[in-house]
Amino acid sequence: MNPGVPTLKSLDLPALIAGREVRTNERLEVHYPFTGEVAGTVSLAGPDELEEALAAAWRGGDPLSRHERHAILERARALLGERADEFAELILAETGLCAFETRYEVGRSQDVLQFAAIAALEDDGGAFACDISPNGQARRIFTLREPLRSVAAITPFNHPLNQVTHKIAPAVAAGAPAILKPSEKTPLVAVRFAELLYEAGLPGWMLSCLVGPIEEVVEPLIADERIELVSFTGSAAIGKRIARTAGYKKLCLELGGNSPLIVLADADLDLAVTLAAEGCYRNSGQRCTAVKRLLVAEGILEEFTERLVARTAEYVCGDPADPNTRVGTVIDEAAAIRLAAVTDKAVAEGARVLCGGRREGALLQPTVIADVPRTAEMVVEESFGPLAPIMAVRDVDDAIELANATAYGLSSGIVTNDLDAALKAVRSIRTGTVNVNQVPGFRIERSPFGGVKDSGLGIKEGVIESMKTMSNVKTFSLPW
Repeated sequence: MNPGVPTLKSLDLPALIAGREVRTNERLEVHYPFTGEVAGTVSLAGPDELEEALAAAWRGGDPLSRHERHAILERARALLGERADEFAELILAETGLCAFETRYEVGRSQDVLQFAAIAALEDDGGAFACDISPNGQARRIFTLREPLRSVAAITPFNHPLNQVTHKIAPAVAAGAPAILKPSEKTPLVAVRFAELLYEAGLPGWMLSCLVGPIEEVVEPLIADERIELVSFTGSAAIGKRIARTAGYKKLCLELGGNSPLIVLADADLDLAVTLAAEGCYRNSGQRCTAVKRLLVAEGILEEFTERLVARTAEYVCGDPADPNTRVGTVIDEAAAIRLAAVTDKAVAEGARVLCGGRREGALLQPTVIADVPRTAEMVVEESFGPLAPIMAVRDVDDAIELANATAYGLSSGIVTNDLDAALKAVRSIRTGTVNVNQVPGFRIERSPFGGVKDSGLGIKEGVIESMKTMSNVKTFSLPW
């Protein structure tokens, strides 16, 4: 793929309402962050299109059998594999992420489809004998799961295919109709993915995909009583606004993060530096589970810092389409400007930039910052970009206290060979995930994932947990 996005300039996508293409007079332009060129446009939906989508989902259709849901997801996985290059290029054009990351995202999305296809076949029922107490009877209680009648899925820009897949594939596996509202910054790949699902055999009433004005489309979608679940991934501020708007219904809120990577004095430094660099710089640092704080034991601080600076030089920042690029742009120039500003603010408070820090448009070089005050905005709030702020800690107790000194609680990691210290971190850090000798964000696509505090309400995602959230348990009993 050459610099710029010449093959995508004419891309003009519709809204997809219950399987029907809808082209409106209003268009949303999507820009390639590296050059500012138009990567494509998508039709903006309005109240009429929203009502059609809501009515179709609520009305439903002939329920799909487990086998049919499995087959659709397997076909979608195969189709995505055949078009992997097309989807990777489209993600690149929308996000400015480097080609390595966009190819990786397509692969992860195929995993989601595969795990969802498998889960669609699994029996999720249970049985309970009723004669196990003196007050019981000769009966047996059974459970089954029934899909919700409609789900609103609202996704962010940073993983525009994988986040969509993580919401829609479990909905298909559970049999729950979904209305997808992708980020207005990255809607193109979401529309293409919805089209792919239709091609794989998904009935139109099972999925609509639209973007539109907040007041006219998004908030009415969230508030509508026909929506039984709002599944949202994005910022804590927007998540709390959704909670206020949604009213009495299920919520799955996967919000921001401020993930620490603790490096204790006994750590394998080669491993620690590798995890730090990968955790801070992959996906241009734009992951809710990215390493946002490096908490390093005082005794190894100097050596760790020197090694991280040397490793950072390997993360070439530049043209996202260049195969040698390891770090592309952040989502837009405004985001890069904000990251540069919080870096400057930390420097004014005593921090030192050891490498990187230079900004060109939406490009921000991977940046190592030492002596970061514990109260700096950079580490108190979520900094969504390729920054590596380092703070010294005395021991594991100090590290745990600092790890918890934030409003967020999504994920964390600790690098150590001391099992007692590792287990102490697992028990004491208030995050949804604690990984030992691994980056905070490590997971597979079917494992439970989610946070606490301002990172979420403790309700998990991941294929299996999402399917539970997208269905209700029905209990019935029979004489036995």
